[in-house]
Amino acid sequence: MDEGKAGSALNIALFTETYYPEINGVATSVYTLKNELENRRHNVYVFTTTTPGAPEYEHNVFRVPSIPFIFITERRVGLFYQPKLAQVIKKLNLDIIHTHTEFSLGIFGRIMARELKLPIVHTYHTIYEDYTHYLTHVKALDRRAKAFARTYSKVACNTAEQVIVPTEKTKELLMRYSVHKDISVVPTGINLRKFDPKQYSAEEVNALKKKYGIHPEDKVLLYIGRVSPEKNLEEIVNAMPEYMKVHANVKFVVVGSGPALEKLETLTKVLHIADRFIFTGAQPWDKIGLFYRLGDVFVSASRSETQGLTYIEALASGLPVVAREDQCLVDILQQGHNGYTFTDKEGLYHGLDQVLFLNNDTDYCGNAIQMVGRYSTQEFAYQVEHVYRQVMSRDRVFVKRPAYETKKIY
Repeated sequence: MDEGKAGSALNIALFTETYYPEINGVATSVYTLKNELENRRHNVYVFTTTTPGAPEYEHNVFRVPSIPFIFITERRVGLFYQPKLAQVIKKLNLDIIHTHTEFSLGIFGRIMARELKLPIVHTYHTIYEDYTHYLTHVKALDRRAKAFARTYSKVACNTAEQVIVPTEKTKELLMRYSVHKDISVVPTGINLRKFDPKQYSAEEVNALKKKYGIHPEDKVLLYIGRVSPEKNLEEIVNAMPEYMKVHANVKFVVVGSGPALEKLETLTKVLHIADRFIFTGAQPWDKIGLFYRLGDVFVSASRSETQGLTYIEALASGLPVVAREDQCLVDILQQGHNGYTFTDKEGLYHGLDQVLFLNNDTDYCGNAIQMVGRYSTQEFAYQVEHVYRQVMSRDRVFVKRPAYETKKIY
């Protein structure tokens, strides 16, 4: 028996405000965690919000009534304490509760943990002080909003028994917030096979390129993700007129939607480069791996990443990354090996030129794929389960269940 991969099967509750089929980092993380913990033979129950397009039947997924979030309308928040659902939860014989939101569903999870005297783990996914521009456009008020975001984050984390974060960057941030609970760094895993370039035939890729008017000689800059102010795409767009003037075969593909999309499209027209931009809108999650095949390089100027899952997805797809310097990139991007970081326009140009036009014998594609092997979904679930068992062992007595062996996952 492989030590650390065997033990009693756990009954686990995940509370989240966002879940499949929504496309965002938190939804993907929770969906992945549920599937992989079930592969490890645990019973996993998800408590989340109603959302348009959700499947009619979902195994062990419970959805509560929800409304659009007043400031970010494409996001939803659930209604608070649900007495009927609370009765269901009390019959599940849960071992641990894991919250993935600081808002209504997270509060519901904390209430249930207190009522059932269960240990609670919390994953801090979002750096909220980077999102206060949705609340206020006045600088003085924004400072107060950021201060509130820091305080609220601190309280939410300190009411859990253990906190999980995806990167050292986020751990250090929470420590500056005065979070005093133990913090475990567990990077969210991705389905590496889904992004493997070998999964998609040349015919599929060429058909998609033809659909969007991408020619064989074109060099494609690709962005996939939410199109919102905190992603800072405007910085890259503003740098493009000069770069595209020098390189006539460069195109820019933006895959995604969000509150800044219309403004971004207008900016490309003002700068007279609209004919070099392709906006595909949001695409189905099960097709995203194919859309990564459109690009020659993945670009981003985001300042709000906790882990940067799209960077990892791009690397897994064999795409080098050129991104604004950020602490979340420390462990995944090696300068000149699988991409480049930049801090200004000249640095952006340098990184793009190195990847797209200079023959320096660097195997960016091979290096990119090699770099992300440790971000498998199996390793992600294994590390989270390890946190659960650590927390459950702290001065708590649980009824032992029959031992079992997990199926091999490596």
